[in-house]
Amino acid sequence: MWLEVLAALVVVVMSVKFWCRYTSGHCTSTKSMAGKTVIITGATAGIGKETARDLLRRGARVIIACRNLEKGCKVAGELQSEGNGRGQVVVRHLDTSDLSSVRKFAKEVLETEKAIHVLINNAGIYGMGKRQVTADGLELTMATNHFGHFLLTNLLLGRLKESGRSRIINVSSMGYMLAPKFDLSDLAINKNYSPGSAYTTSKLCNLLFTRELADKLAGTDVTVNSLHPGFVRTEIFDSMNFSLGTFLTNILLPVASKDAVSGAQTNIHLAVSEEVEGVTGKYFSDCKETPTRGRKVRKDLATGLWEASVKAVGLKKDEIHY
Repeated sequence: MWLEVLAALVVVVMSVKFWCRYTSGHCTSTKSMAGKTVIITGATAGIGKETARDLLRRGARVIIACRNLEKGCKVAGELQSEGNGRGQVVVRHLDTSDLSSVRKFAKEVLETEKAIHVLINNAGIYGMGKRQVTADGLELTMATNHFGHFLLTNLLLGRLKESGRSRIINVSSMGYMLAPKFDLSDLAINKNYSPGSAYTTSKLCNLLFTRELADKLAGTDVTVNSLHPGFVRTEIFDSMNFSLGTFLTNILLPVASKDAVSGAQTNIHLAVSEEVEGVTGKYFSDCKETPTRGRKVRKDLATGLWEASVKAVGLKKDEIHY
């Protein structure tokens, strides 16, 4: 009896693993990125690191924007040694939860980089067990996952537009579908805070930001798209506080998750593929355009979020390039 149950369980597990691998998208483009400059936030681990590894092999100049410079330099050395002289890795400090850090990073980049061809807003954290507020008065998860990237993108937008055909990529998540009712008056998440609500709300913001920015950039050579990388086992899960949800997540991870290499494929696809040249304002999963679900990704909410974000980050008139 027990042997039969065990055998059935093994079959189920192997079937799920096979299905996840079979349906996982893979970037098939062989395009060179020689002469291209790419900025990736949060590229010291997980899908950010694997994206950097791939683009470096294609000959890109990859700027790793990270909170921990020591770790960033170690990763850069590892990637550069694997690159066999192709491409270049540059490490710069950036904490997307700190608006002053974002402004300092953007200033340094604009002073040193004549062109920016790809900006990948990849850095992200899961909600903290207890609500935390940054020095700028923003909820930490929203600051890290949305507001910091909103400010960074706007500060670099002028250079992106000057660089010809350039791409902005926002790493979101299908978790946006689990976001609670979206309240533009409570982007600090004072009401009914939970780690999950903070995270899913920030991922919804990534989609709304993408939609509004695409509209504002219509007619330019800059495209912006968002993506769901898949269910990927990365360091983001290490910071999750224990709950029934995280317990079940950790059970499912070994069975249904992608590794970081597979999780980076849609990032890479949107950065290099000829198929998405000129495509903007879309949402991708497994290297394929995927429709968003529900009524949360609405134009009125996207516009409202943009206006609220401009105020929250203190965007100045001379920093507006749309």
